[in-house]
Amino acid sequence: MNYFKKEIDVAGKKFIIESGKVAKQASGSCMVRIGETVILATVTAGKEPKAGIDFMPLTVDYRERMYAAGKIPGGFFKREAKPRDSEILISRLIDRSIRPLFPEYWRNDTQIAVLVLAYDGQNDTEMAAILGVSTALWISNLPFTNPVSSVRIGKVNGQFVINPTKEEQKISDLDLSVSGTEDALTMVEAGANELSESEMLDALNLARQTIKTICAVQKEFPTKEKIQAEAPVYNEAMKADIEAEAIDKADEGVRIKEKEEREYFWSAFKKDIKTRISEKYPEEESSKIDAILEDIYYKKARELVLNEKIRTDGRTFEEIRSISIETDVLPRVHGSSLFTRGQTQALVAVTLGAPSDMQIMDEMTGDYKERFLLHYNFPGFATGEAKGERGTSRREIGHGNLARRALKPMIPSEDEFGYTIRVVSDILESNGSSSMASVCGGSLALFDAGVPLKSSVAGVAMGLIKEGDNYVVLTDIMGMEDHLGDMDFKVAGTRNGITALQMDIKVSGLTTEILAKALEQAKRGRFFILDKMDEVIDLPKTALSDYAPRMMVLSIPPKKIGELIGPGGKNIKKIQEVNEVKIDIDDTGKVFISGANAEFVVRAKEMVESIVAEPEVGKIYKAKIVKIMAFGAFAEILPGKEGLIHISQLAEKRVNKVEDVVKEGDEVTVKLVEIDDQGRLNLSMKAAKKSN
Repeated sequence: MNYFKKEIDVAGKKFIIESGKVAKQASGSCMVRIGETVILATVTAGKEPKAGIDFMPLTVDYRERMYAAGKIPGGFFKREAKPRDSEILISRLIDRSIRPLFPEYWRNDTQIAVLVLAYDGQNDTEMAAILGVSTALWISNLPFTNPVSSVRIGKVNGQFVINPTKEEQKISDLDLSVSGTEDALTMVEAGANELSESEMLDALNLARQTIKTICAVQKEFPTKEKIQAEAPVYNEAMKADIEAEAIDKADEGVRIKEKEEREYFWSAFKKDIKTRISEKYPEEESSKIDAILEDIYYKKARELVLNEKIRTDGRTFEEIRSISIETDVLPRVHGSSLFTRGQTQALVAVTLGAPSDMQIMDEMTGDYKERFLLHYNFPGFATGEAKGERGTSRREIGHGNLARRALKPMIPSEDEFGYTIRVVSDILESNGSSSMASVCGGSLALFDAGVPLKSSVAGVAMGLIKEGDNYVVLTDIMGMEDHLGDMDFKVAGTRNGITALQMDIKVSGLTTEILAKALEQAKRGRFFILDKMDEVIDLPKTALSDYAPRMMVLSIPPKKIGELIGPGGKNIKKIQEVNEVKIDIDDTGKVFISGANAEFVVRAKEMVESIVAEPEVGKIYKAKIVKIMAFGAFAEILPGKEGLIHISQLAEKRVNKVEDVVKEGDEVTVKLVEIDDQGRLNLSMKAAKKSN
């Protein structure tokens, strides 16, 4: 393909898009530059469809080369290894943005590879990556005929900002990523500081207008002849035989309220009819029989909701499944909760740690420490599957990140609550929206642990079923409704506003009216859940668990840090060993002291204060005699701070010999009477006695 280049201005920032220059053996490739950030996007696909599958085999790998930011990877091995969580999350953003735009029957292996080649520290790679992937797909021979673009919206000082810089993102009340075509949205991901539904809708509409402009530019690139994704051809006689039995059975099956009974009913019927149809049509593939049956079941389930206004489990469109809540469910754990909604159950545990327990993040964008961690686990038994644990999946990382974004705005600052906080959500049962159960369970467990959250947080998953102008919005969707629906829309927040939002859309024609309805309906659902949570625990506990470490925080002048640490760490090691505590010091002079014994923590704090304290003239001190001289005695009033008690200041009467009054090792009471112009301390036992 010949070289082609376009430039586009997006809110004052210039994107440069190039194709036909590098990676020319890929099906499609594209380089995108914004500022001094450069990404390469490539797409390749298998020559033939994969047999026997009913899904699109798409893999997206977004990888950051550390040289892009002039860095050498940290750790023992100085090369990039497995993707970091941040890279996986961006891979998921790309996947969710483009997947709905492929033909329904595309079954060829499809590989998207994105490399960050240069990073300027200011301009986002995510938006450039999605633009590059879409352009690479557009110019390739893959059946991708509707370009997609992405935009980030922030809210800084009350004003929306398109594609904010990293510095602007730090002070933004909104981090909204939106992908879409000229006609429809495909993906939304957001974290927010209690944004109202109307503000979120305004931000989405602003993103839509920006996306249209970027998509139009992509269509100017020349494209190859497209491979056709052919729909399967069915034996009409076989299809008619299946429909004759399956339509009524599917209609019966979708009306069974209990998940296990419903699945058993349909599974048993499928097994029976497949045996008979396979005997009658031995030349036909078993996968085609499965596809016809699933299509029938899918249509019947949607018709039940759209035409008869009935949900499979009998609920109304806004009804939330039964909720049960327990807190303090695990002994010794610092905070815990068991949140059950219908057949979805999350066991959430909170652990409090010292600042040294923070996770060090070795990122291309810069190293930093993370003090609030949320880890989400989804074992196979949660859905009755015989599946072992083989490391953390991309789905687990994505769901955990969504729950973390929902809770993070409510986490107290380090000044208010100096602990490192880890939340772990183990999903014990799942039939719809375990990530939102993790938000609710996480909020409850944090309250149970005594973490002073600014407010409780709840989340709810919304769904949409739409045919033409006929549509319904469903609150608290279960797994089946997620599968057969046209939108998966998760909203989390407090009573004051939204803190996190995630939306995946499978259809076009998602109007502002539908979005507004979904947001308002989600708000009602969220408030209902918050009421249920408040009935169990509506404020953080005032006392920490007996098993949680005790912590005290104090500030010292930064110039005193070295003094506190001491030569070779002598001072700080001694305090930690004597009191069985951990001491962490940051560059600003904040000192965090944590330990299991509250009395020892207080004692360690006093020792720290004594080391960094400045001597005060007129103050009385308990001192230790460290050296005897003919003209007086030297005494230590603070660690490392010694002064002279002149022989004339040892007692009220005349003293002939210093040893007549004190000897080395004695503890005495002295008063600091002077700090001379050379910084020497002059002490007096005589003055101290008079003061008493």
